[in-house]
Amino acid sequence: MKKITCKTGLKKDVISKTVFNREVKLCQALSEEGKGKCGWGKCSQCGVIPLLVKFHEGKLLEKKEDLAKARKKYLI
Repeated sequence: MKKITCKTGLKKDVISKTVFNREVKLCQALSEEGKGKCGWGKCSQCGVIPLLVKFHEGKLLEKKEDLAKARKKYLI
């Protein structure tokens, strides 16, 4: 069996732009209501935005600065 990695099957548009935008808006609303937190934890440490980027843009965000940049772009 082939070893599975974070980049196995990595491709763009696994989720549509519509779904991506809807989920980002939900994150933004929950972050604002919870003052930087939601039921999943602190937005500054959340994995939802990087996962959405992975599924929509086909980019794997692993570096701390890339993760922080994406969170800032979509949550602030």
